[in-house]
Amino acid sequence: MKTALVTGGSRGIGAAIVRALTRQGWQVAFCYKSSQEAADTLAKETGATALLCDVTDSAQVQTMIADTLRRLGHIDLLVNNAGVAWQGLLTDMTDLDWHTVLDTSLSAAFFTCRGVIPGMVSRRTGRIVNISSIWGRVGASCEAAYSAAKAGLIGLTKALSKELGPSGITVNCLCPGVIQTDMLACYTPDDLSALADETSLCRLGTPEDVAAAVCWLAADEAGFVTGQVIGVDGGFGQ
Repeated sequence: MKTALVTGGSRGIGAAIVRALTRQGWQVAFCYKSSQEAADTLAKETGATALLCDVTDSAQVQTMIADTLRRLGHIDLLVNNAGVAWQGLLTDMTDLDWHTVLDTSLSAAFFTCRGVIPGMVSRRTGRIVNISSIWGRVGASCEAAYSAAKAGLIGLTKALSKELGPSGITVNCLCPGVIQTDMLACYTPDDLSALADETSLCRLGTPEDVAAAVCWLAADEAGFVTGQVIGVDGGFGQ
């Protein structure tokens, strides 16, 4: 049975990915930092394994990966989904704000990749999917740190795809557009309507839209796809 590890898997896009993979027969472990009730509910619903982990802490990530390997035996798919946003002027950011955003979205992906790659290389197979953002491609005013972190994931994806290709491992990146998650809580209904109007498909995206793209990249049919940055954005801003 194929196995997957999903970071930031208790809510939003991460939870949709866990549901989609388990429906397709994957054994899944996912981590969460603080949403224990949501994580427990998702684990009961899907049969996935919930693991408490602060992905900005490399030691905790090592422990999480060891727990996953003990429970699942190996990891076929790593989905780096954990992320946190911060909105405001760059000049108003504290050092802690900056490091929290960069560490959650980018450093965490380094920690998890470093932990799972040896096993994938030894088996000469594996898939890594990084969840970036449209803002990682074009940037967003008042979201400089988030844009920088997500752009870093794109660079990490392209570099790792070349580094790991000879071992049969694919590395790809998804860039969601405006997706209906808790990150939109600060927007008014008028704001959301305007964002939908800027989207070619005239609607906001759903976590399930992103999860479907992850499942495709994890499938056998995508075995010759690597180093790609794929928008899941409904044509936003085009």
